[in-house]
Amino acid sequence: MIYFLFFLGFILLIKGADLLVDGAVAIANKFKVSPIIIGLTIVAFGTSLPELIVNIFASIEGNTDLAIGNIVGSNIANILLILGISAMIYPLAVQKQTTYNEIPFSLLAALVLGILANDVLLDSNAGASIDILSRSNGLLLLCFFIIFMYYVVSLSKKSATHDIPEEVQVQMNSYKAVIYVVLGMVGLTVGGNWIVDGAVFMATQFGISQALVGLTVVAIGTSLPELATSAVAAYKKNTDIAIGNVVGSNIFNIFWILGISSVIKPLPFNAALNQDIFISIIASFLLFIFLFIGKKQLLERWQGLMFTLMYIAYIVYLVNRG
Repeated sequence: MIYFLFFLGFILLIKGADLLVDGAVAIANKFKVSPIIIGLTIVAFGTSLPELIVNIFASIEGNTDLAIGNIVGSNIANILLILGISAMIYPLAVQKQTTYNEIPFSLLAALVLGILANDVLLDSNAGASIDILSRSNGLLLLCFFIIFMYYVVSLSKKSATHDIPEEVQVQMNSYKAVIYVVLGMVGLTVGGNWIVDGAVFMATQFGISQALVGLTVVAIGTSLPELATSAVAAYKKNTDIAIGNVVGSNIFNIFWILGISSVIKPLPFNAALNQDIFISIIASFLLFIFLFIGKKQLLERWQGLMFTLMYIAYIVYLVNRG
C-alpha cells in the first residue's frame, strides 16, 4: 500500500503544482500584483507546507537531525536542483529587485542559521557547552520573518499598478482562482507527504542514518512541490513564479519553519551539518553571482546545467560521507 501511495503522490504533486501556478497567477492578474510577489508569498508558503509539517512532527518527536537536515537539504535542493532544472527548461529572467533584495535576504537566512546554531564555536568562552537552536533563537528567526513579510507587503503596494505580461496571464474569476490555489496546496501537501513517507520507509530498509535521510530523501521529497511548481512555471514561461517560489521558500524554510520548530521544542544541532549549511551559503552566493555572468539578471540553460551537476556531486558526497 505504501508503494502505491508513493507513486500516487507524484500524480497529486504535479497536478497540485499546475493548479497552484494557474490560481496564483490569476490572483496576480486580478489584483494587478506582480507575479514575483505571489511567488514570494502564496506559492512559497504553499510549497513549503511539506517542510513545515515534517518539521513540526520531527520537533515534537525529538528528531532534531531530521528537522534541521530537512530544511538545510531542502534549501540546497531548491537552488541547485530546482532552479537548475527550471533554468534548463526555460532561461529564468530575474527582476532587479529580486537580484539585489530577495536573493541576498535568502543568503542572509543561511548565514543567520549558521551563526545561531554554533553556540560552542562562537560562545565557548561564555560557557556554551552544546550547540542548540533555542526558543530565543526561534523567536529571533521569526522576527526576521516578520521583517521579510513587511518588506513583501511594502513591495506589493509599490507594484499595485504593475502590468502583467501577456504570456503569464491566466483569466478566471476570483472564486475559481482561490479554489485552484487551495486544491493545489492540498495536492502538493498530500502528495509530498505520501512521497516522503514512502521514500523514508524504503530508505530505512537499508539502515540509512537519520541525518542522511533528512538531507537527502526527506529534503528532496519535501522539495518536490517546489520542483514541480517551478518546473511547471518555467515551462509556462512564468519566470517570476519560478524564481519567487524558490527564493521565498528558502526564506520561509529558515525564518518561519525553523523558527516555529525551535519555539515548539529547542533543537540540538549536530555540528556535522555545518558542512551542509556552508554549501547552502555557497549555493545562494553562486545564484547571486551567476546573474552577473553572461546575460545579466538571467539564469541561462548552461548555468542551470551547472547547478544540476553540482547537486548530483553533492548527493554523491553525502552518500560517501554517510
